[in-house]
Amino acid sequence: MSDIRTSSPTYALRRRLPDNVVGHALFSLGMVARVPYFGTVLPVVTEMRPGFCRVSGPNWFGVHNHLGTFHAIAACNLAEAAMGMLMEATTPADHRWIPKAMQTQYLAKATTRLTAEARLAEPVDFDQIVDGTDVVVDVRVLDKNGVEVVHCDITTWVTPR
Repeated sequence: MSDIRTSSPTYALRRRLPDNVVGHALFSLGMVARVPYFGTVLPVVTEMRPGFCRVSGPNWFGVHNHLGTFHAIAACNLAEAAMGMLMEATTPADHRWIPKAMQTQYLAKATTRLTAEARLAEPVDFDQIVDGTDVVVDVRVLDKNGVEVVHCDITTWVTPR
């Protein structure tokens, strides 16, 4: 996992903000300012640390499909936000990452707010990455009752800078 002294600027900012509703809101607004497309799901980063990230999004008309449920691609957007913040918290400043692929399973209709929980599929030894490697992030998208409605395995490509 990344060392605190060499963490990304994004994760360094998150650690400077309070771990409460205000800190979560400020960080999430900054994330949306940096990556505007994430704003379509009104994400709130509630937990972010190396190897894990939790991001929630409300069930509002802007994410509805023609059935009035949380649109599948909006759920994927929430999953990608969680993956991205996990990678920012995990990847040291002397490396970089970019999404490479996403495998998605739509498991159930989503009728409530959603929470994406991203975890590393396997630990990463960044010291061993010389040319580049795939890093897979496992993302479970849960409804308010804890039912997994979408599952994503997002592959990122990690290289030294």
